[in-house]
Amino acid sequence: MKLEILKIKLCICKLKFDDPIPDWSIKGDFFSVTRTSDELSLVCSQSAVPANIQAENDWRVLKVQGPLDFGLTGILSKLSTTLAEAGISIFAISTFDTDYLLVREEKLAQAIESLKKKGYEIIDHCSYFNFI
Repeated sequence: MKLEILKIKLCICKLKFDDPIPDWSIKGDFFSVTRTSDELSLVCSQSAVPANIQAENDWRVLKVQGPLDFGLTGILSKLSTTLAEAGISIFAISTFDTDYLLVREEKLAQAIESLKKKGYEIIDHCSYFNFI
């Protein structure tokens, strides 16, 4: 299985469940919006987030090369287990076609090394981790 390092740096934000979706959160090449009865959760470009927003910064993205068939099982489980064994927490986002794993920027090199050891191929178009 192949995973691609995306060039973007994301932020995970929490707003009140009944807040409107802010315009700044849906700009850029990657964003995700989830509303529940408890919260409005936003994943968006870190550079777009105002200072007064409750947020977790410095997330990098590993994209599972897809599209993935809905009949496949265990993809996220295997990836998350590999990273959990390395002590790396994740924030996962799934779309119709594929899965995305967000890891803290300071853990990205360790995440890549752990995934490579388990046989995953890492595609690095930004040449950020050629030394691994």
